[in-house]
Amino acid sequence: MPKMKTKKGASKRFKVRGSGSIKRGQAFKRHILTKKTTKNKRQLRGSAAVHVADVNAVKAMLPFA
Repeated sequence: MPKMKTKKGASKRFKVRGSGSIKRGQAFKRHILTKKTTKNKRQLRGSAAVHVADVNAVKAMLPFA
């Protein structure tokens, strides 16, 4: 049987917290920032949790996390 491998793109995007929830970065903050309001950009700071519906898919990509 072949080795299990981590999806390297997913390992760079997600981190598993101590509680077991999965942390992700916020989208929509990379480019075309001139037309976005200051309030919008400020609220996109920091990290967020992966939605419950997507947790199983992310955990499948991170078998050792």
